[in-house]
Amino acid sequence: MAMVFAYSASVQLNDPDWYLWFPLYACACAVNLVNWAITSETIIRQFAKLTLWVGVFLFIKVVIEGLGSGTAGLWCLDLSKRVVREKTGSGLVIISMFLHLNDPQNSRKRKKNKFPREYVEYGMAMLVFFTFGLPFVFFVVGNGEIKFDEKG
Repeated sequence: MAMVFAYSASVQLNDPDWYLWFPLYACACAVNLVNWAITSETIIRQFAKLTLWVGVFLFIKVVIEGLGSGTAGLWCLDLSKRVVREKTGSGLVIISMFLHLNDPQNSRKRKKNKFPREYVEYGMAMLVFFTFGLPFVFFVVGNGEIKFDEKG
């Protein structure tokens, strides 16, 4: 996932609202790179929490924007639309940060609200599969095309 978020950050530099999306993806990349350092006492845990909340904020922003303009509903996965790509990206960040923060391996004390380690591993594997599978299905199987609107 670190590689996916690094790539996502790099392609944000030509967007008009890069200042929102580049930091989100760059922070998600950093957290995924140093996931072994997330313990209850470290700064990276606070960094992961901040990234989670920024992801939630941007997800809500994009969902409201898509519903308000009528271009994309909440469950729309048409990657030809900018709001859907941004919604999907912020959703991936949210899920990734949630899994990292609830990983029992990243906590010195096992808390009752932590997931079993297998759930986190399978969750990350499914996240990677979805990340590569959705564009493949959209662009290769469905012959989709990216449509650029006034915001890129």
